[in-house]
Amino acid sequence: MGETVKLIIEGKTIELPVLTGTEGEKAIDISRLRELTGYITLDPGMANSGSCTSSITFMDGEKGILRYRGIPVEELAEQSTFVETAYLLVKGRLPTKKQLNRFSISLNDNSLVHEDMQFFYQNFPRASHPMGILSSMVNALRSFYPELEGLSQTEEINMTVTRLLSKLRTLAAMSYKISRGHKVIYPRPDMCYCSNFLNMMFDTPVRPYEIDDDLVQALNVFWILHGDHEQNCSTSTVRVVGSARVNLYAAISAGIAALWGPLHGGANQAVITMLEEIHSSGSDVTPFLKRARDKNDPFRLMGFGHRIYKTHDPRGKIIKSVCDRVLKKLRRHDPLLDIAQKLEEVALKDPYFIDHHLYPNVDFYSGIVLRALGIPTNMFTVMFAIGRLPGWVAQWKESTEDVNWKLHRPRQIYTGPSETAYVPIDKRKNTI
Repeated sequence: MGETVKLIIEGKTIELPVLTGTEGEKAIDISRLRELTGYITLDPGMANSGSCTSSITFMDGEKGILRYRGIPVEELAEQSTFVETAYLLVKGRLPTKKQLNRFSISLNDNSLVHEDMQFFYQNFPRASHPMGILSSMVNALRSFYPELEGLSQTEEINMTVTRLLSKLRTLAAMSYKISRGHKVIYPRPDMCYCSNFLNMMFDTPVRPYEIDDDLVQALNVFWILHGDHEQNCSTSTVRVVGSARVNLYAAISAGIAALWGPLHGGANQAVITMLEEIHSSGSDVTPFLKRARDKNDPFRLMGFGHRIYKTHDPRGKIIKSVCDRVLKKLRRHDPLLDIAQKLEEVALKDPYFIDHHLYPNVDFYSGIVLRALGIPTNMFTVMFAIGRLPGWVAQWKESTEDVNWKLHRPRQIYTGPSETAYVPIDKRKNTI
């Protein structure tokens, strides 16, 4: 028998197994706790609970480590492409040249979406947020691309995964073009994944879009950094919804809806909103820093701190470097960047921010990078969703292949009234 811990409840001692991950992290297996004792654990926010075992992503919040399938994200950002990283996440290994070429061709071959889907876009209210539209459209994809007959389950999953990875960027670009009343630009077979997306976004009949390799690389890095991040809110949502054995489109649609929240994927948009507010008030960061230190003030300094990282977010340093290169290449002076740099300089020296581990995270500079690429602010979270898609798919796929799969069904501690008799309506007292 391996390592165990002893738990004493009502004078009874039970032993619970200890699990050890490949990087040495420890977990107490409580899967039989209720069966053995009648007790459950209570962990609001699930900050201390593991919902699964996974071989996809490793994070160490205390040391600032992030690895996909064992490979440091720093190496992937410097040497890989988003398509190659997506292959790594979904397939579990880096591809050979032949495999990568075949995968890239398959993504291009499946990049078109059904023409009738344009009618969906045109019937959404004009004020609809792109994330709400995207979530709905991904769900609708299932109707346009039903189950494939004559294929094995593995072949069908591979085709569905390829379709999603390819079509999501097309749907995102379509939503932008249609929202502006512009002609939809179709994907081109001679362009790579990131180039194709930028071209679909910004090419027009009167002004052809010129592909800039440095900007394409910046987008590659942005999407690589967002590829996966362990069991965060949206990824957990994909696993929870997927545990009901719904189709992949429905699970991803749910993940997109979860990512929409300002405390999750919407944080990069919130950073820009905050910087614009500081800029419009005269660009003085002092009063905003003072408000951030005041525990009685609901104001939050967006882009600082992280639920997991207790030191620097490893993605933050990478995206800051990308931000500097992009702005230098475009010879663009962004006043919001000046404000961001002031905030970062003060926060990195301020005892309050240091003591509370409020270091700049990936959202802090990614919004400025997206602004420089020409992406409108309300599309920022959509960009996050495209980058996170390979991670969602990998997590969903891993959960469906888990021999210990169970339908997610958390317990609760009930705190409402005890059994209460029904009172007929004419005998109820007026409590107003």
